[in-house]
Amino acid sequence: MEWILSFANTVLIFIAAIFILVTVHELGHFIAAKVFGMRVNKFSIGFPPKIFGFKKGETEYVVGATPLGGYVQIAGMIDESMDTDFVDEEVKPDEFRAKPVWQRIIVITAGVIFNFLLAVVIFSSIAFTYGETVIPVDSIKGIYVAEGSVADQIGLQTGDRLVGVNGERAKYFQDILDPSEITGRELTFMVERNGELLTLETPANFLDLVGQEGFINQLSFLPSRFSRVLEDSPAEEAGLEEGDIVRAVNGEPVDYWQQLVEKIQSAEGSLDIQVERNGELFSTTVTPDPETNMIGIAQTSAEEAFTVERLNYNLAESVQRGVNRSNATFVGIIQGLGRMFSGDISVRDNVGGPVAIANFTREATDRGGWLGFWNITAFLSITLAIMNMLPIPALDGGHFMFLVYEGITRREPSPKVRMALQQIGFVFLIGLFILITFNDILRTFGG
Repeated sequence: MEWILSFANTVLIFIAAIFILVTVHELGHFIAAKVFGMRVNKFSIGFPPKIFGFKKGETEYVVGATPLGGYVQIAGMIDESMDTDFVDEEVKPDEFRAKPVWQRIIVITAGVIFNFLLAVVIFSSIAFTYGETVIPVDSIKGIYVAEGSVADQIGLQTGDRLVGVNGERAKYFQDILDPSEITGRELTFMVERNGELLTLETPANFLDLVGQEGFINQLSFLPSRFSRVLEDSPAEEAGLEEGDIVRAVNGEPVDYWQQLVEKIQSAEGSLDIQVERNGELFSTTVTPDPETNMIGIAQTSAEEAFTVERLNYNLAESVQRGVNRSNATFVGIIQGLGRMFSGDISVRDNVGGPVAIANFTREATDRGGWLGFWNITAFLSITLAIMNMLPIPALDGGHFMFLVYEGITRREPSPKVRMALQQIGFVFLIGLFILITFNDILRTFGG
């Protein structure tokens, strides 16, 4: 029963996000077409079969049962419907083909423009409503690097301080993980080690190495201080209390939470622990639970461990923040695609279809509630804009290329050529959709 509820929750969240993205995208085409006096025959959110619809004026408004897209059917345009009945008829002034090329280009690109604007609006609204919680780089005194980890492979060492990325010193730690920085081809990290500033280069397949989990989740910054001791646990029996800091285990120094966890989990029998409490040191012995190999302590939070700043933005600052985040996301996605096409990172492991998107959206919502949902929706909106502008017939980018050709040559491609290319593009997209979905399923079930 639980898996059914989880599945239903995933589907509903996915449909909600896709509905928003598709509606905004198609609304861009619709409004632009209306502004230039084009007749819109149908405005559809979702593909057939039709759930319900109504007609107002010259336009039929429809909601389809397949929530993976939508379309605006503009009179006099060869589109996804493959309708060419109008080709041999006299051109009417309210048709798409009757308008200047520049107007048609605006109509075709309006969908992706609206998707980008949606991301700006979402990111701006988040900044204005919630502000931003940031951690100054100087407040993090060092990191723990596990042997064999990605951090270890690129040359980071326990005690290093990450202070910058790509040759630029960062003010806040979040700046080091900016999408436009982390996806760069020549990614380097600036590290402070024993008072010396070093530059560490990363391999071309760095993004593949860190995987879906991301680089930040493979580093340990939190100190070996615990915020809670569970009742009737080995830690409580040993006299440990909330706020204690472990300084050594079996005589070996400990500074970081992950370092402490590894020593506890690899223990065989009792542990001699040196603890700092209120500035004073004392020693005690604790025996991990033989079934779980745990002692019953909870790690401290980042807010407790580091200096955390709260940034609040006025309306103008929020809009600027929204534009900056949207631009960083856009650049990050473009650079990521470039790394895939160049072979630096795996296409199979980094391209996701509807199953991956649904899981990704649900996980973001589970972690961050509505804030997580809107963040991932903004990210997907920019992704949708980029994907739609790929020069593939049947996508906006394909229509755009036809119009650029017409603008340069002053000659419109023949309907037969356009229809043939549209059909090829449509078949290609269906095949790609099936392939990506199959890949999603394999990854989901461990294939």
